[in-house]
Amino acid sequence: MAHPDLLMTPPAITGLILAGGQGQRMGGADKGLQRFHDRPLVEHVEARLAPQVSTLLISANRNLARYAALGHPVLQDDLPDYPGPLAGLLTGLAACTTPWLLSAPCDTPGLPLDLASRLLAGIGEHKLAYPTVDGRAHPVFCLCHRSLAPQLRAFLASGQRKVMRWCDDAGGIAIPFDDQPGAFLNMNSLDDLASN
Repeated sequence: MAHPDLLMTPPAITGLILAGGQGQRMGGADKGLQRFHDRPLVEHVEARLAPQVSTLLISANRNLARYAALGHPVLQDDLPDYPGPLAGLLTGLAACTTPWLLSAPCDTPGLPLDLASRLLAGIGEHKLAYPTVDGRAHPVFCLCHRSLAPQLRAFLASGQRKVMRWCDDAGGIAIPFDDQPGAFLNMNSLDDLASN
């Protein structure tokens, strides 16, 4: 049986681009603003995610004006010391006015154009879904119901930071994307940017 909120037409989803990290593997550079094929990485993600959602948010903790120039609300973590992508997800859930939030990291320029529709199609009665490729999970790309915000806040307050553990704790379901093996490739370093 489909989750009740999926009976809405069209389903209302807020997109969240996660760009709030420290960029440690890029020498501290703001990853989303690094250029890839003549555009900042975040613009590639925006172009692919925006058509799949009803509204788009950006989670960022620096260079806020540059992210705001993309024309979407920019949210800062409300937890100190860069506690990771789950802090951005929590802030996104708190700001979300639709039943569902779909997150994607800012360094994945080839994310699937059917990410939202396939996660929605497979979520059933669950409140969280994430993609896998050949059994490998990509939990930072998660579709989650906004009602999970209190549970995520408690998870982070307990000192937990692992995204996959959060997905398991929230009863998440894995949705295969085996036909798109390169779609979740992320640009973690300046070498990655130069070689792709």
